[in-house]
Amino acid sequence: MGAEANAVAPNKRPLSSMSPTLVLRDGKPVLSLGAAGGPTIISQTVLTLLYVLDFEMPLEKALAAVRFHHQWQPDELRLERKAGDDVIRELEKLGHHVRVVDALGATQAVGFDESKKRFTGVADPRSEGRAEGF
Repeated sequence: MGAEANAVAPNKRPLSSMSPTLVLRDGKPVLSLGAAGGPTIISQTVLTLLYVLDFEMPLEKALAAVRFHHQWQPDELRLERKAGDDVIRELEKLGHHVRVVDALGATQAVGFDESKKRFTGVADPRSEGRAEGF
C-alpha cells in the first residue's frame, strides 16, 4: 500500500507505522516497547499492550502470544498458525478471509519487574536476539 505514498518527491514525508511506546504509571516508567514489521507494527504494539496491561501476562508470555493483523487492503486477516485450526475455522465461518502465517513481526520490550525491583528486557521469540535486564 505504501509504494505510491512513499514515492520520492519534494515536500513529502514517508508513510510510517513506527510507534515506539512508553507506558508510565504515576509518572514512572513501567513498560517500553517497539516493533518491526511494516504495517503490522501497530497491531503488534496494541496486542502487546493488551496482553501485558489488560490481561496481566508476564512480558515474555505476552511477546510469545498469538498475533493477528487486519488492514484495509488486502482484505484479509493474517493470523499466526499457532492460533490453531479450530480458531481458524471459526473465523472463516464468520466470513473472514484468513491468511495463516508462521510468524508476524518482531516486538522488543523492556518492562519493570515489580517483584525484582528492576527493569527486564525481553526479545521476541520469533526472531534471533537477546535482551537482558539491568
